Amino acid sequence: VFCDLKPKQREVYARLLQESKTSLLEAEGGRKRMLALTALLRLRQTCCDLRLLGLRDLADEEASVKAEVLAELLDEALEGGHRVLVFSQFVEMLQLIVPRLAEKRIDFCYLDGQTRNRADVVKRFQTREVPVFLISLKAGGVGLNLTAADTVIHVDPWWNPAVEAQATDRAHRIGQDRVVTSYKLITRNTVEEKILSLLNRKRALTDSLLEETGDAHLSEGELMQ
Repeated sequence: VFCDLKPKQREVYARLLQESKTSLLEAEGGRKRMLALTALLRLRQTCCDLRLLGLRDLADEEASVKAEVLAELLDEALEGGHRVLVFSQFVEMLQLIVPRLAEKRIDFCYLDGQTRNRADVVKRFQTREVPVFLISLKAGGVGLNLTAADTVIHVDPWWNPAVEAQATDRAHRIGQDRVVTSYKLITRNTVEEKILSLLNRKRALTDSLLEETGDAHLSEGELMQ
């Protein structure tokens, strides 16, 4: 699902991109690579929600186009009687979605790396008490059986498509008797489109994973693109 950055997001994205390019011109060696990785992280956060950058006092409608698109997808899915898994690599993004669900009185389950009662949370969703499950990609990519869901939404793209596939496969488990629909939200003319392009050109990257402190074996040329 392609979407366009909000004007404020576009403004911040353009400024970050220019600042990053300027700083990279002055850097060398390992420092250049680390600056590039940091810039990529901040650009990806901008695509999700400006508040991930620490910007506050922003209205929902100017901080995140993805929150708006996600709300539309959830409304449509729930009206159709579907049950939804929502994945993001950014825990803060999931936490920003929580009040929007509460405002609409949509009951939900939540799982990230800090969740202690994982089994109870999963059981609550699997017994069909709630229609939406917010899950951190790192915390919920493996080891979960979530066949109560038939819709999966990835709020942000991941450098390794195998990791996304593992997350989506939480709904593709033994016992699933419905067609599972998977969505990925992508902002146009941003690093997110370039991630897709890069993965299409170089599928060998599927055996590596870009952590916020790692590099997924990307060459310097690929980073600078």
